[in-house]
Amino acid sequence: MGRFAVHINIQSRRFLTLALPVTAAAIISLSLLLALALASQAIDEVAAQRQRVLVTLTVAKLEASVAHDQESATVWDDAVRNASERNMDWLDTNLGAWMHSYFDHDAAVVLGQNLKPIYQFIANGPNAPRTNQLEKAYRPLAEKLQSRLASGDRSGVNNKTLSIGEADVAFVGFRPAVVSVKPIVSDTGDIEQAPGSENLHVAVRFLDGDLPTLISRDYGVENLSFSVSKPKDDQLSFVALTARSGGTMGYFHWIPFRPGQSVLQATRPMLGFVFVAIFTAASLAGGMFWRRSARLEESQAELRHQATHDALTGLANRAYFTQHLDTDLKNARQHETHSVLFIDLDKFKEVNDTLGHPVGDRLIADSAQRLRELLPTALIARIGGDEFTIHLAHQESGKAEETAEAVVAALRTPFLIDGVFVSVGASVGLATSVGPANGDELTRHADIALYHAKAAGRNTYAVFGAHMDELLKKRRALEHDLREAVENKIGIEVHYQPVFSAETNAIVSLEALARWQHPDFGFISPDVFIPVAEDCGAINQIGAIVLEDACTLMAEFPDIEVAINASPTELSAPGYPLRVLSALAKAGITPFRLEIELTESAAADENGRVAQAVSTLRSAGIRFAIDDFGTGYSSFSRIQKIEADRIKIDRSFINEMHKDDSRALVIAMITMAQAKGLMITAEGVETYEQREQLMKLGCDHLQGFLLSRPLSPAAARALLANHTYECATA
Repeated sequence: MGRFAVHINIQSRRFLTLALPVTAAAIISLSLLLALALASQAIDEVAAQRQRVLVTLTVAKLEASVAHDQESATVWDDAVRNASERNMDWLDTNLGAWMHSYFDHDAAVVLGQNLKPIYQFIANGPNAPRTNQLEKAYRPLAEKLQSRLASGDRSGVNNKTLSIGEADVAFVGFRPAVVSVKPIVSDTGDIEQAPGSENLHVAVRFLDGDLPTLISRDYGVENLSFSVSKPKDDQLSFVALTARSGGTMGYFHWIPFRPGQSVLQATRPMLGFVFVAIFTAASLAGGMFWRRSARLEESQAELRHQATHDALTGLANRAYFTQHLDTDLKNARQHETHSVLFIDLDKFKEVNDTLGHPVGDRLIADSAQRLRELLPTALIARIGGDEFTIHLAHQESGKAEETAEAVVAALRTPFLIDGVFVSVGASVGLATSVGPANGDELTRHADIALYHAKAAGRNTYAVFGAHMDELLKKRRALEHDLREAVENKIGIEVHYQPVFSAETNAIVSLEALARWQHPDFGFISPDVFIPVAEDCGAINQIGAIVLEDACTLMAEFPDIEVAINASPTELSAPGYPLRVLSALAKAGITPFRLEIELTESAAADENGRVAQAVSTLRSAGIRFAIDDFGTGYSSFSRIQKIEADRIKIDRSFINEMHKDDSRALVIAMITMAQAKGLMITAEGVETYEQREQLMKLGCDHLQGFLLSRPLSPAAARALLANHTYECATA
């Protein structure tokens, strides 16, 4: 088909530049002049009509585009919280100045329930609007939207439109603008708001100023301008801009493209040269017409492309992907296999926060390019900030899994952006259907599988199974219960497991451990609720609860030392060292009595935040231990990068000490730690034989069920009151 189109294109060009001039040479000059005049008039009208359609389509997209831009920040739990808390810095960064710099919005207003401004941003400029002018433009839309919200109206909400809204063309002062109002709502559904009480976000994009210039530049429309009155110059083309009420707001006008007139002017001086002159003129005119028409067709094709593709990556957008997937699945044969991959970049928000949005945009574009190179024939779409979907047609489930694994591997490789290596990785959800199916349902299944891939530790893929829907509901219910427990400080307890001297069997310290007693399900294992806490953002609050309880215990027993665990999320959080030191100072505790155990993944610090926090706290006197030493990231090379005072040999090695290879590894760890001057603690000591061997090998401290299980706060205090203990670092 492509070769046939090229052949037709070549024939058209030959006809316009050769055959037509030869035929025209046999016709008298007057007939040719009349024909050219009529033809040029018709060509000009077609070209003018195409330009009118082009400008009309471009302007019509503005309202939907502004509303879509808003949803990138208004359908967000963080936006609901920060708007309710009146966090002006956050509002300015995410709903005001950022909207201007990223989407070219000229003004933004956040309204409270009483429709009074909470926050307002107006871009600087010679014709910047006043507050009362803005209010006059958005007030009717805001009142109408609030009424719809109060009545529970959700008409128009779908996969592409995440919330209802009101938008119209209105005058802001004397300037015409697109005014759009959207509610600030939860993206997860975890934050409930009374209907009609939602804060509202107003976005304003002026239709005069630089907008006509941008449209003129992007679509090849000459001297596009806006005026309130209808242009009187008959030489100008124009389209009317109308509001919802039907009233005309003004007119976009421009100098129309006249290829026919150009042809006529080019050929007129040559008519006196009879055959040769007519042949030459017609040939030039035909070639010019072909080129101009081709350019105009390319412009229209580009407009169609922009309506169905993502501007940053060039990939298909959500609407295009959804439409084509649904069509393919409805028309699928009975035994035909289709798969959808749902991809989410891991740690993308961290890249945006630390390196800035321009680097984030480069990362998105480079990720898209890798996906194109990996799957050049597949339908790939960018459907959100860092989310992609891929439709794999006619691939068996085994082959689709290989593709998912290849996607994870491709995006795991670091990206070189402006001389800096950026590592993110990706989580992938895979869902497969056989025969006719529903595209939205298949995509939802892939999204659920993606959730499980993230829960499995990210940087991997998961295949959808029927059980996942129920597991997802249970997981979300567990997140909700954990948030309530943390916020109300009900059910979260701190237990303490003693650490004993290998030589004297005296208690040298305690390790503080978080425990959760669920009101319905009883004791929830830390292996279950700690990953949930990290995912839902509750880990910092749990860490604060443990630290506060540990400080209280150390204040009661002035000679005991306590170790707490810290996740990578806590250590890399801004202000973590200050919070720890403030808690110690408040309780009157010497920093030297506190030890912080780094989790396995914290030792794999990539951006340097963990190392910086460790350095700050160690300089204040706090000691650090590498937990689960010898497994995963906690390898021998890690202590070269993370400053530490102690290693804790993982229980998996202690349990296998009866085997020669595991015993050799334990000996190597102890020898290496002693050479570097580090204290050594063995975890998971459960037999007398293990205790004797570890003592002989030179292990300093022992911890495990043989010596003591984790104790409740009351039991730990009773043990300390009736037991001899010594300094852990003596």
